[in-house]
Amino acid sequence: MFRVEEGYELKNKITPAIKALIDEKDSSDPIYRQFIVNEKELNILEEEIEDPIGDDRFSKVKGIIHRYPDRALLIPKRDCLVGCRFCFRKWKLPEKNTELTEQEIYDAIEYIKQTPEIWEVILTGGEPLATSEKKLELIIGLLNKIDHVKMIRIHSRVPIVAPEKITPKLINILKKDKPVWIVIHCNHAKEITTEVKRGCKTFVEAGIPLLSQTALLEGVNANVEALDELFRKLITISVKPYYLHHCDLVPGTSHFRTSIKQGQNLMKALRGRLSGICQPTYVLDIPNGYGKIPIGPNYVTYDSNEDIIVTDYKENQHDYPPISKDKKA
Repeated sequence: MFRVEEGYELKNKITPAIKALIDEKDSSDPIYRQFIVNEKELNILEEEIEDPIGDDRFSKVKGIIHRYPDRALLIPKRDCLVGCRFCFRKWKLPEKNTELTEQEIYDAIEYIKQTPEIWEVILTGGEPLATSEKKLELIIGLLNKIDHVKMIRIHSRVPIVAPEKITPKLINILKKDKPVWIVIHCNHAKEITTEVKRGCKTFVEAGIPLLSQTALLEGVNANVEALDELFRKLITISVKPYYLHHCDLVPGTSHFRTSIKQGQNLMKALRGRLSGICQPTYVLDIPNGYGKIPIGPNYVTYDSNEDIIVTDYKENQHDYPPISKDKKA
């Protein structure tokens, strides 16, 4: 069982953009709950795990996590601009020497070069877009020279927590030959400010597609109305909702975690009221590094005769015909 070291102090870490959004007088404010330390974080449950998605098991060289055959994570900077209280790496984020050295970047790139099945490289963190411009440019440039790498994905909180960092220089660094997709971490519609909209528009006008990932969090967005508003608002700024993450077994996060059944019921409720383009995939990272799986509601069942029963968004059930035995080739 994970234990907090004696004397360990939980600290707030926020940017000016986030500070401006927080209602400091209301601890139920969805931005407050995401970023301000709560004493409940010291309530560690037996089932919670320091490394809940098994990063350590799949670390190959410093900065590289290679879990799935055709894609690898590259972590150029291990610390973040903010401290998300539910983050699955919250207990492992260093405060010193957080950025890869140039030699460590070359070593990480060499691993990718020597592993031809890697089709996609995902820059994550920490906060990859807070990496020094010189090193970020080096990484993007080197990846563009590897023939078997066809796509670069970047997971980032910058468009939400520090949109001022989306500059022409950043766009020039990212815009090379290989396609770059950016996945924005956004959990509540309140986060989507005028500045955030402007930053996302900058990416879109540069030809960089945007996706979003959202953590399902009790007290932040674990209700139909909050998710509906968030996903609609993301689409209106050209961000396609990609993943709704079930909250990981991070030590001290039980006050954020819903049941899977609750998450499935939310997705079922959204199916009937929200355009398909607004719908993310509800996913779970199986603890200890066994991979990400979709865990949304099931709309297809079978009766005792193995006949197909489908359920519509209003919970009505319908028979669906099997493949005809008389079907012609």
